[in-house]
Amino acid sequence: MKPKAIFFVFLCTLSIYASAQSPITIKDGTTRHGPEKGSLIIIGGGGSAPDIWSKFTELAGGKEKAKIVVVTTAGDNPSDTRLVEGIKRATGITQVTALHTTDVNEANSKSFTAVLDEATGVFFGGGRQFRVADAYLNTLTHQAFWGVLERGGVIAGSSAGASIQGSILWRGDSKGPHILLGDHSQGLGFLKNAAIDQHLLRFNRQFDLLELVSWSPSTIGIGIDEATAVLVQKDVIEVLGVSYVAIYDYATITGSGERKESDDNRNSHSLAGYVVSQIPNTPFFFLSKGQKYDLKERKVIEYQRTR
Repeated sequence: MKPKAIFFVFLCTLSIYASAQSPITIKDGTTRHGPEKGSLIIIGGGGSAPDIWSKFTELAGGKEKAKIVVVTTAGDNPSDTRLVEGIKRATGITQVTALHTTDVNEANSKSFTAVLDEATGVFFGGGRQFRVADAYLNTLTHQAFWGVLERGGVIAGSSAGASIQGSILWRGDSKGPHILLGDHSQGLGFLKNAAIDQHLLRFNRQFDLLELVSWSPSTIGIGIDEATAVLVQKDVIEVLGVSYVAIYDYATITGSGERKESDDNRNSHSLAGYVVSQIPNTPFFFLSKGQKYDLKERKVIEYQRTR
């Protein structure tokens, strides 16, 4: 799809879905992209890594105190308990509850959202992200998710559960993930002015966000490979896991401005046959484990070498 067509479809579908429910209330803040309070952990799918689960457990209050709500709506089997049991095994947290509906009226009921009132963490599972948007966008449940962040909790998600956290819903079309922006293009917006892609290098998707960001300068694009995540606190992200995260910003794509970076960031790395180039003025650049990036200032702020 051509850039103009992508952006036109995005604007049209965004207006349609925004009008389906009255927008929820989000307090004004000083951050440009990340949440004012709480943390996000956005995982690229394909499994996880010990440091990702460890950070999720820590931010949720520790395995003894954490109360986790697992949103299984992206999947097509509401009775599948494997994700809940897997999170229990990976984290040692015992208080883990599934949340599933495809009914907007149910998502708008206080009895349904009650489980979120004391939650310290939320985890969005994989599947198809449009199902999550259909069920929760601009409902009381959506507001309750924000309430978890307001209390200093953590929202995490993998694959579809990663993309749904952006304000722009990437690969959300109901006909398939090969359509980048289609009939569902509004995400839950925990990461503002942002589009999130997943399975990045595994599925050779590293060029797919370029057109969107080149036509929307205020948007940040984040592509995350499998078993890899970004931890977002306010406007700072840190890479967790085993692989790479790609950053797409307007100045880098167009060459219209100098990207601020550390000298250590100007080198190449080999990863499973991919040569990861981190040279100024390339259309995107990669961050590796331990590296941090300021979303507001659009600059790399720390790079810890790892072997």
